Amino acid sequence: MGSLKNQEEELEPVVEEAILYVNGIRKTLADGLAHMTLLEYLRDIGLTGTKLGCGEGGCGACTVMVSHYDKNLKKCMHYAINACLAPLYSVEGMHVITVEGVGNRRHGLHPIQESLAQSHGSQCGFCTPGFIMSMYALLRSCQTPPSEELIEECLAGNLCRCTGYRPIVDAFRVFAKTNDVLYTDSSLSLQGGDSICPSTGKPCSCGSSLSDRDTNKQSVTCGDRYEPVSYSEVDGSRYTDKELIFPPELLLRKSTYLKLSGFGGLKWYRPLRLQQVLELKMKYSDAKLLVGNTEVGIEMRLKRMQYKVLISITHVPELNVLSVKDDGLEIGSAVKLSELLNFLRRIVKERGVDETYSCKAFIEQLKWFAGTQIKNVASVGGNICTASPISDLNPLWMAAGAKFQIINCKGNIRTVLAENFFLGYRKVDLTQGEILLSVFLPWTRSFEFVKEFKQAHRRDDDIALVNAGMRVHLEEKGGKWVISDASIVYGGVAPLSLSALKTKEFLIGKCWNQELLQDALKILQKDIIINEDAPGGMVEFRKSLTLSFFFKFFLWVSHQMDGKKSVESIGLSHLSAIQSFHRPPVIGSQDYEVIKHGTAVGSPEVHLSARLQVTGEAEYTDDVPIPPSGLHAALILSRKAHARILSIDDSEAKASPGFAGIFLAKDVPGDNKIGPVVVDEELFATEFVTCVGQVIGVVVGDTHENAKLAARKVHIDYEELPAILSIQDAINAKSFHPNTEKCLGKGNVDLCFQSGQCDKILEGEVQVGGQEHFYLEPNSSLIWTMDCGNEVHMISSTQAPQKHQKYIAHVLDLPMSKVVCKTKRIGGGFGGKETRSAFLAAAASVPSYLLNRPVKITLDRDIDMMITGQRHSFLGKYKVGFTNEGKVLALDLEIYNNAGNSMDLSLAVLERAMFHSDNVYEIPNMRIVGRVCFTNYPSNTAFRGFGGPQGMIIAENWIQRIAVELKKSPEEIKEINFQGEGSVLHYGQQLLHCTLSQVWNELKISCDFLNARKEVNQFNVNNRWRKRGIAIVPNKFGISFTAKFMNQAGALVHVYTDGTVLVTHGGVEMGQGLHTKVAQIAASAFNIPLSSVFISETSTDKVPNSSPTAASASSDIYGSAVLDACEQIKARMAPIASEHNFDSFAKLANACYMARIDLSAHGFYITPELDFDWKTGKGNPFKYYTYGAAFAEVEIDTLTGDFHTRAANVILDLGYSLNPAIDVGQIEGAFIQGLGWVALEELKWGDAAHKWIPPGCLYTCGPGSYKIPSMNDVPFKFNVSLLKGHPNVKAIHSSKAVGEPPFFLASAVFFAIKDAITAARAEVGCNDWFPLDNPATPERIRMACLDEFTAPFISSDFHPKLSV
Repeated sequence: MGSLKNQEEELEPVVEEAILYVNGIRKTLADGLAHMTLLEYLRDIGLTGTKLGCGEGGCGACTVMVSHYDKNLKKCMHYAINACLAPLYSVEGMHVITVEGVGNRRHGLHPIQESLAQSHGSQCGFCTPGFIMSMYALLRSCQTPPSEELIEECLAGNLCRCTGYRPIVDAFRVFAKTNDVLYTDSSLSLQGGDSICPSTGKPCSCGSSLSDRDTNKQSVTCGDRYEPVSYSEVDGSRYTDKELIFPPELLLRKSTYLKLSGFGGLKWYRPLRLQQVLELKMKYSDAKLLVGNTEVGIEMRLKRMQYKVLISITHVPELNVLSVKDDGLEIGSAVKLSELLNFLRRIVKERGVDETYSCKAFIEQLKWFAGTQIKNVASVGGNICTASPISDLNPLWMAAGAKFQIINCKGNIRTVLAENFFLGYRKVDLTQGEILLSVFLPWTRSFEFVKEFKQAHRRDDDIALVNAGMRVHLEEKGGKWVISDASIVYGGVAPLSLSALKTKEFLIGKCWNQELLQDALKILQKDIIINEDAPGGMVEFRKSLTLSFFFKFFLWVSHQMDGKKSVESIGLSHLSAIQSFHRPPVIGSQDYEVIKHGTAVGSPEVHLSARLQVTGEAEYTDDVPIPPSGLHAALILSRKAHARILSIDDSEAKASPGFAGIFLAKDVPGDNKIGPVVVDEELFATEFVTCVGQVIGVVVGDTHENAKLAARKVHIDYEELPAILSIQDAINAKSFHPNTEKCLGKGNVDLCFQSGQCDKILEGEVQVGGQEHFYLEPNSSLIWTMDCGNEVHMISSTQAPQKHQKYIAHVLDLPMSKVVCKTKRIGGGFGGKETRSAFLAAAASVPSYLLNRPVKITLDRDIDMMITGQRHSFLGKYKVGFTNEGKVLALDLEIYNNAGNSMDLSLAVLERAMFHSDNVYEIPNMRIVGRVCFTNYPSNTAFRGFGGPQGMIIAENWIQRIAVELKKSPEEIKEINFQGEGSVLHYGQQLLHCTLSQVWNELKISCDFLNARKEVNQFNVNNRWRKRGIAIVPNKFGISFTAKFMNQAGALVHVYTDGTVLVTHGGVEMGQGLHTKVAQIAASAFNIPLSSVFISETSTDKVPNSSPTAASASSDIYGSAVLDACEQIKARMAPIASEHNFDSFAKLANACYMARIDLSAHGFYITPELDFDWKTGKGNPFKYYTYGAAFAEVEIDTLTGDFHTRAANVILDLGYSLNPAIDVGQIEGAFIQGLGWVALEELKWGDAAHKWIPPGCLYTCGPGSYKIPSMNDVPFKFNVSLLKGHPNVKAIHSSKAVGEPPFFLASAVFFAIKDAITAARAEVGCNDWFPLDNPATPERIRMACLDEFTAPFISSDFHPKLSV
C-alpha cells in the first residue's frame, strides 16, 4: 500500500474539473466551496424555487431530485434529497433537477404541477416545490406507475402547514394507475365520453360532478377521485418530449478523486477506493466520514461542531457491497438506507419465511425511520457509528446477532458482535485509525423470531422515544418449547442502546408460557433503570414502554407458534396488541353548493398564485436578490431567562471574517422602546434581559453565515436573577401584567350556588398547552434606504405591513410617510407574523439606516421558534353547578394565560378566550375572571383562534365531566344546554340567525352517530389492547376584531384602458386565498372575467393605516372596501355605458378614458354595529358568528399510546361561500392544524416540569423535536361539508368568515381519544372521571390507560408534566 502522498500524486493528473449539471445546464464547481450546501448554491445562482424551511432535513421544502448513472446496474438512478443537508461537492458529477427544471408557465407546466394547482393543493405555496419534487422523483424512478401507498410514503418527508394534505394526496393520486397513460397522454376518455378513473383505469363518473359550472345554483360533491383530463392544459405526451434527460457527458464521464477545500481551512476528499480512504484516515485521524451528511451536517450547522477534514465515501465500491451469502447478508457501511430497504424487500420475496424474520424487522423499522429524502442519502454505517441512544436500527443489529467488520489503516480486519460495539453515549469500539467496513446479518433459524418496536411522538419521520429489537430462539424439548437463545435490546432508555442482560439470562432455558411472561416482566423492571432526571423526561412512560414492548413480543411469538403443541394460544381479544399498523389511502369528500354572483363570486376558482407556486416562480421575501452592497443581519440573543447585563465584549466579533458592524441600544437613532399595544419592550435590551432569546443587539456581515458566526462571538456577562417559568409560578408570585384583570358575567353565580338550585357542583382545573406556528417560511425582511437615508423601504414577510412601517419609523425617528413596507405574499403566518415579525425588521433597520446599505434578516428555524412566541398556554379553574338532568345553572371560571415577558396581544387573546368560554352553551349565571401572567419566556402572541380555542376547550372539559358525573353521554349534556336563536350571551350580545342546531343535526345524520357508537362499543368489547372512541363537538366563533377601531379597511382600484383591473388593498396574501376572493369580488362587480383582475402586492404607500390580516375578517372587510371602490368607478362609467352598447369592458373603459372620466377609486369600509364596553362588560363585540361541528373516530394502542384518526366529518355554516374550494381548503387546513394542537405538538420549556432543559430554554425548536401533523396523521376518511341554504345577511355577498372557526373542531379528535381511553380504563374497573391535558401525546394516552404495565410506575391519578 503506497503512501498517501504518492497516491495523490498518482491521481491528481487525471482529476478533471469538478462539475455538476443543474436542470440540464453544465456548471463548473470552483474550489473553496466545501462548506456550502447544495441549497445555498442553488439559491445563489438564482434557483430560488428550492426553499429553506428548517435547515435540518425535517420539512422537505428544499427537496430536489438528483440523478446519477449506476455503472453496475447500467441505468440512471433518480431520487429525492434534502438540498439543505447535501454538501455541494456530494453531488459532483450528478444531475440536479429543481422545480424550475420540471416545468414553468412560459414553456408549460408538468402534469404533476398542473394537477397540484388545479386540485387546490397549494395555499401559501412555500412547501409546494418540495412536494412537486418528491412526487417527480418518484415518477422518474418508477418503471411502472406507483401505488397510492407508495405515493403517500414518498411524501412522508414533506410537511405542509396550510392544506391539511388531502388535496395534495388527491392531486398526486391520479398518477397511481393501472397503466401509465396519464404520464404520457393526458387526454383520457372513452368513445362514449365517459371518464376513465385515474385510480382503477376503468370507466367511471367520479369526475362528472364538476362538469357544469355555469348553472347559477348547483350541488357539488367532489369525490375522492379526480378526472385527470379535466385539468391538464398541458398535453402530457408532448411534455415528456421535453423531460430533462440525463446529460450524455455524465454517462461517459468516469468518477474522479476529489480534493477540495472550504471556508476556515475545511478539506473535502472523495476517494474512489478503500485503500485511499484508509490512507486519508491514517493522515487525518480526526477526519469525519460522510455519506448523506444527515448527522454531520446537523452537528456542524446546529450543534456548531468543527470538523476540519471530511471524507465522502459514497464512491468507494468496497463500502457499498450488498451481497447474499450462505449464512446471511453482507451489507457495506456506505449502503444507503433506501437501497438496504429495497434489497431487503427483494430478499424477503426470494427466501424462505424462517430465514428472513430479521429482514422483515428491518423493513418495518426502516419504513418509519425517516422521510424518503433522508433514507435516500443516509447510510447504514453512519447510523451505526453515530451511536445515537435512540437509533432505530442499532437495537435490531444487536438483537439479530449482527457482526460488524472493522478495518484499520493497515488493512487488518477484525469482527465485533453488534451487542459489544456500543460503549457509551455516542462512543463505539473504533480506534482512531479504524472504520466500519461492513455489517453481516445472519439468517434466522427455524423457530427463531426477531421483532422491532418503536414509539415516537409522531408515527412518520420521527425519532423514537423508546425503541427495541427482540429475538428469541425456541427449541422443542420433551414436548415443551424451551428458549435456547434470546436478546432483548432497547433504545431510548440509556445513553446507549442497552441490552437487558439479566432478562436474557433469565429467559434462556425457560419454557415459553404465561408464567415465563410474568416472571420476565418483573426482572425487566429491575433490568432497565431510567433515572428520574434522565434527559428527554417522560420517565414513567418510557419505563412502561419497556414492559409493553416485551408483552407485545411475547404475544407475537406465541401467535407465530400458534398451532404448535404446548404453546398457549392467544385469545382473540389479545390479538389486537400485535396487529401491525396498516394505513389505507386517504379518502376525502367535499360537499358544497355553488351559488354564483356575477362572473366570479361563488365559483370554486383556483388560488390565483397556484401556477406560480407549483413551478417555484412565486417570489417570497428571502427570494428577493440582495443588492451587491447588501449585508446580512444576525441577532445577539440573551442566554438567560432573567438577568442583569454586566458587560458586553464585542472584540472577538469585530475580528470575525466578513464582519461589517455591531449595533446595540445606544446606537438606535430613535426610541428603543417598542410594543404593538403597550410600549413595554426594548428593541435591544439595555440593563436587564427577561427571557432566553431576548434581542441584545444585531451584527451585520457579508454573508448570512459570517453574520451568525460574528454574533456568536459577542461575549456577555450576566448576573442571574430569579425567573418565573410557569403560570402557577406567576400566580404564586402574583406576577401579572399591569391593568390586565378582566371580568365578565351575568346572573348571580354566588346566589345560584348557595340557593340549592344546583343538584351537583363540581370544581376542577384544565391545563391547555401552547403551540408553535411553524409557518414554513421563516421570518424575513429586506430593508434598504433611498436618497441617503431620507426614505426607508422594505419587503417583509408579515401579516401587518403597517406595523413594520410604524416600528421602523419609531426606532429610526422618521415620519411614517418616509417608510414603505411591501409584502407580495408570505409562506404562512397563522398570527405569528402579526406583531412578532415587526421587532425583527426594526432590529435590521438600524444597521441599514446607519450604514446606508441594504440589510436582509432571515431567521434560522430554531431561532425563529425560540424568540417569536407561540400560542398562549392557559390554566382554567372552574366551578360548575348543574341539575340531575344535566342542565348547567352556574359557572364560576378563572382563566390565566401565559403572556411571556411583554404584553404584545396577550390581553386581547385573554378577552377573546373569555368571550368564547361558553362555547355554545346557555348558562344563566356566569362569572369569568381573567388575568395575563408575566413570565420569563419570549412574548407569546396571536395564533389562529386568538384565545377562542383555549376558552372553548376548557368549556368542553367541564361539559364532559358533567356527563361522567351523571352517567350520561356528552352529546346529551351538550344538546340540553345548547344556545339558540335569541339567546343572550354573558357579554350581552344576542344571537341572531343562529344555525347551530341545523349544523349539529346535519352532522349527526351524515356520520350516523348512533350506529357509529354501537360499532365502536362492539369493537372495544372484542379488542383488549386497542380501543376506539368517538366524539362530536360544536362551536361558534365570533367574527370581528375585538378592538373596534381595527374593523376598518381600505382599497385602491384602477381600471386600465385595455379593460384590465389592478386592485390593491390592505390585506396580505398568506395562503388563505384572500387575493383570490377579493379579485373574484372585483371581477363580479365589473362583470368581467377573473383573469382580467390582478392583485400585485400589499404596500403601505398604496393603502395606508391597514389593520393586520387577522381575525378571519379580511375577506369581509377588504372585499367590502374593494366593492366600494368598484361601485364608485361603475357609477362614473354609467353615463357613458348608457349612451353606447359596448361589446366589451375594454371598449367601455377606453371610451371613459377618452371622456376624461377618473377610472381610479379608493374604497373604504368600516364594520357596522360593533360596540362593546369593558366597564359594563356588555355590548356587541362581534358582527356575526360562524357555526360548525365535527365528528371524529379514533383508534388507540393502549400499550404504547399510539393513535390514528379513522374518520373526521366536519360541517360549517359559511353562508353563500365566495369560493367554496378555497373555503374547504381552509377548513381542512385548520382542522389538521388543530389536530396538531390537541394531539401532537408539545412545547417543552426549561421549567420545574422539565429540569433536564436549561431554565427558560425551548427544547422543541425545530422539526426534529417539535412534531406538526404529517401526511400520515390525516384522517383515513376526511369529509367536509358546507351548510346549504343559509345566506349570511351580515357580510359581503352573503358569505361568512372561515379562517379561524374550524380550528377548534379538531378537539373532536381529542375527546374521541379520551372516549377510547375511558374504554381502556373500564377494562381494569376504573370508571371515574380523569383529567387529560392537550396535547394528548402518546405519553398522555398511554399513561391514562391504566393496566398491569403502568401499575409498577404510577398511581391511578398520575398526571404527565406539561409546560404551561
